[in-house]
Amino acid sequence: MPAAGDSDSQHNRAVSTLSGVTMPDERQQRHDLRRMKTVAAALLLLAALAYVLARRAEADGAGWVGYVRAGAEAAMVGALADWFAVTALFRHPLGLPIPHTAIIPTRKDQLGRGLSSFVGVNFLSEQVVHDRLRAVGVAGRLGRWLAAPDHARRVTDEAATVLRAAIGVLRDEDVRAVLELTLLPRLLATPVGPPLGRLLARVVEDRGHDGVVQLVVDHVNTWLEHNRDVVVDAVARQAPSWSPRVVDEAVATRVHREMLRVAREVAADPDHPLRRSVDRFLVQMGRDLQHDPSTVQRIERLKAALLSHPQVRAAMGDLFSTVRSLLVDAVADPDSELRRRAAAGLVTLGERLATDERLRDKVDGWVEQAAAHVVTTYRDELTATITDTVNRWDGEQTARKVELAVGRDLQFIRINGTVVGALAGLAIHALTQLLL
Repeated sequence: MPAAGDSDSQHNRAVSTLSGVTMPDERQQRHDLRRMKTVAAALLLLAALAYVLARRAEADGAGWVGYVRAGAEAAMVGALADWFAVTALFRHPLGLPIPHTAIIPTRKDQLGRGLSSFVGVNFLSEQVVHDRLRAVGVAGRLGRWLAAPDHARRVTDEAATVLRAAIGVLRDEDVRAVLELTLLPRLLATPVGPPLGRLLARVVEDRGHDGVVQLVVDHVNTWLEHNRDVVVDAVARQAPSWSPRVVDEAVATRVHREMLRVAREVAADPDHPLRRSVDRFLVQMGRDLQHDPSTVQRIERLKAALLSHPQVRAAMGDLFSTVRSLLVDAVADPDSELRRRAAAGLVTLGERLATDERLRDKVDGWVEQAAAHVVTTYRDELTATITDTVNRWDGEQTARKVELAVGRDLQFIRINGTVVGALAGLAIHALTQLLL
């Protein structure tokens, strides 16, 4: 059975791997820190030993020993001074409550606020975000990545999974409740007359209704051609009872013939007076929907009656259920037309982003503006995470963790202090001998 320490090490390595950052485990950090501390302490002891031996040899009158003694003495001073400086970061040297020592445990909150401010000013500023995103070229990279069909299918698959999960959460009764409590009251409170009037006026202005009129005229024409007996019989029944049947049928036949002639003329002539009368009617209807109070009120009453009808509400719920089922089936099927079209659309978008410089510039501008907005709006909340996290840390535990992380490198300060001190001592002693 593995030891607890081994399990913790494996967990740390696993977390580091998942996060994408390779970090030495805590046991290795402790080993490296102890080794460097030993090296620094050994240099201090070596300097002390050299100093003692040099002092003894100097008593015998050997002149060159003075250089060794001066270098060893300065090396000890440098080593002790740097040992004090490094130790003061994490704890009180020798346990003595010397002012301005144990900086990390006693001032971690101030350090956290300072780090938070530093990150906010230097990493989360609007200009930094703009410059970084512009240098990265998000649109171009995204376009080249999406242009590969495999990548486009991957995005489609991931989006389909999310969409299927989101749709699956919705229940029919929940949707009906939302429709009745939010959507329907909003529709009832929103006037539809003026928007419909403006829409109708725009359709007539753009001649968008001509196709519908032509379709109606063609159907009327076809119906009249295939239902002559129906028309003749209907007209004949309206004749007086004293009128002879032969006369009634002759008149009805003439009426049918004229109706068919007019229908054919309307179907063949785009500028027929009947068509123009339909145009005038639609234009006037658009004006009434926008400006005539009685027409607007009638439309509102019709809308309220329609939306309040139980069958309409049930039909809206059934419509959502049907659409949801169709969408779930289309999303779940990897070979569905929806997913194929989505993947093909992503590939096309990627190719355009990769080749169209104007589109890339526009998308990059959108990305930069969005990122800058997020940074400027939520910078304080983002940096507050650093402050809050540091505030929750225990002071001594924080010092230990920081020392494990950077203490090995800090021991080089002690080593360098010993070496530099020795060189400085030698230089000072040599200058003293030359000048005095």
